[in-house]
Amino acid sequence: MGTERVITYIDGFNLYYGLRDARLHSSRWLDLHGLSQEILKANQRLYLVRYFTTRVRRDPQTARRQATYIDALLAQGNVKIDYGHFLSKRVTCRQCRQNWEQNEEKKTDVNIAVRLLEDAYDDLFDVALVISGDSDLAPPIESVRRRFLKKRVVVAFPPKRQSQELRRVADAAIAISPRTIRNSRLADPVITSRGVALNAPKGWLPRG
Repeated sequence: MGTERVITYIDGFNLYYGLRDARLHSSRWLDLHGLSQEILKANQRLYLVRYFTTRVRRDPQTARRQATYIDALLAQGNVKIDYGHFLSKRVTCRQCRQNWEQNEEKKTDVNIAVRLLEDAYDDLFDVALVISGDSDLAPPIESVRRRFLKKRVVVAFPPKRQSQELRRVADAAIAISPRTIRNSRLADPVITSRGVALNAPKGWLPRG
């Protein structure tokens, strides 16, 4: 069996909220390249990591933490980032009838679908590793499997995230364990090519 080329497609917010729900707060300084390597088999080679997220705008402190993390990922290399956007919509409580503005992330699933299909058509991978539990990704996964019979799509569910629909349409599905997450942390600090030290935000790594 020859070496299989792998591209990882990471649904950033699905992964983040999975970590939060699994109480893995001290593992948010996550090495996405290392995480992918932990999942790969011996005959597979990681070609690229694609990370899909949306820039936080309204909360300056959260935005700074996110920016530091994104800069650390880019400094590490072999990670490309696609950005969605937040759409503000008005929500009304059915009981008290109060109104408030709520941000809803948009475009992430579409961006993943586009990249997945583009990369398949460009023959950039033999195996697509999709890290998400979002069932909205079922149609593009089905499309890749239907049109590219020699390519495989494997879904890796973040902690506390599952989808029977994704499990049904993928060639294989696995659950990422907390242990795998803990084994995949970035160095602290990450040093950029310009010599800038990027330290993990407070609480993103274990104490001590």
